[in-house]
Amino acid sequence: MIAAERYNTVALFTLVRRELIRTMKVINQVIWPPIISTLLYVFVFGLALGNRIQSVQGVSYAQFLIPGLIMLQVIDSSYGESSSSIFQARFMNFIQEMLIAPMSAFEIVSGYVLGSLVRALLIAALITIMGALLVHTWPVNWALYLGVLCLVSLLFSSLGLIFGLMAEKFDHLAALTTFVITPLTFVGGVFTSAQMLPAALRNLELFNPIFYTIDAFRHSYTGVSYLPLPFSVSMIALLAVASYAIALRMFASGYKLRT
Repeated sequence: MIAAERYNTVALFTLVRRELIRTMKVINQVIWPPIISTLLYVFVFGLALGNRIQSVQGVSYAQFLIPGLIMLQVIDSSYGESSSSIFQARFMNFIQEMLIAPMSAFEIVSGYVLGSLVRALLIAALITIMGALLVHTWPVNWALYLGVLCLVSLLFSSLGLIFGLMAEKFDHLAALTTFVITPLTFVGGVFTSAQMLPAALRNLELFNPIFYTIDAFRHSYTGVSYLPLPFSVSMIALLAVASYAIALRMFASGYKLRT
């Protein structure tokens, strides 16, 4: 891979723009489905079953549910965007165009990550507006809201690049989602507070990295979290930086890119 002599912002934002165009071309597959599924979750769990739950963390169950649903979709979209995009680039062999272009590994990885981040922010914004309209809830800490969203998107888009490089076929991309991300997300506090769980299960949540993301993000809505906020944010940041560094190293070494 030919490294750029200086930071190539034109190439970086061209790659981000290409990812956005790709998203818009398949908008019916990647934007509206998570919005519709979130709407169904709100009606079934938040408005129907939520009537039987007095309050959670000082808010109604529907209001408690919204930040968890946002995080659920942000995680899924960030991983899906970067993993499918890089795998498609390898499969169709147009990744070679970037390898011979004056782009560094940092610029390529950052371009994919930023493209995933923009999609995640768009989905998060739509669900946030929907939450405000349906259950009248808004974030109380916008800085924390945006900060956690960016860190979580960085984490899972980097994981998407890692597994997108490792995958030999499209089925391999779905393996992490099916067997790891989705189960950990559903038991990570999307629908229930850790305080509702038995003590043994609450202790197990500490080994679930997705629990930290949901717990910290929900704090931006309710002002309350199960774990100390600095600890959760630090854990997310540590995992995000580690994942990004691994993805960057794989690109810099040309892992499965030149074969």
